[in-house]
Amino acid sequence: MSNYNLVDLIICAASQTWKGNGEVLATGIGVVPRLAASLAMKTCNPDMMMTDSEAWMVSEPVPVGPRGDYKPKFESWMGFSRIFDNVWSGKRHAMVGPTQVDRYGQANISMVGSDYKKPKVQMLGVRGFPGNSISHANSFFVPNHNKKTFVEGECDMVGSIGYNKARLPKGWSLEELVDIRWIITNLCIMDFSGPDHQIAIRSLHPGVTVEQVVENTSFPLHIPATIPTTAEPTAEQLALLEKLDPRWAARLRAGK
Repeated sequence: MSNYNLVDLIICAASQTWKGNGEVLATGIGVVPRLAASLAMKTCNPDMMMTDSEAWMVSEPVPVGPRGDYKPKFESWMGFSRIFDNVWSGKRHAMVGPTQVDRYGQANISMVGSDYKKPKVQMLGVRGFPGNSISHANSFFVPNHNKKTFVEGECDMVGSIGYNKARLPKGWSLEELVDIRWIITNLCIMDFSGPDHQIAIRSLHPGVTVEQVVENTSFPLHIPATIPTTAEPTAEQLALLEKLDPRWAARLRAGK
């Protein structure tokens, strides 16, 4: 197909992170992750749970932007107390957007700079990253794959746990605490399937080379012998995206 653009490809590819997850609460932080979760609920995981981003569970994804005559199909109340029940029980898979990611999969949304007391850039703080990273599955969306995001050494501020044995709480194992699924970027999809949980290239987006990914990453990656091309969006997926976000998706597809 040719009637799609990069963001369509990314959304459709990211939706597959929830495939086979069953009845879990999907949380997409940001427009692209939210659309990816919505698309997953309509295609590869109909058992998935989703909220209206406020306080209600819905039986179908709520479109992004002005809703017009659309009325959300509410199923039940889903306030913070019930959200936390899902979080702590592990029945959640969130897709988040870290500012920094290191080779362990540790993530940072707090600050950039070598001095925590005088940061170069101050951001959100760790928010729910620490607890979320040890309670349930997580995936990352990185819109701009570069060395400023995929940093050398550790993140300037480690806000979520990754596959770093040195930072494990006493008596715990990586398998018990850490479940990072995919990292979706504008260049490729990566996961932690390399030796000793090394980040590996899972697929390359059309036209992207291994060299481009390596040049834009500050740490060594596992390079499988065979790397597939990220699957193109299907006609069904593109039609659903028009309904899930008609104004934005149509505008991007038209190149405006």
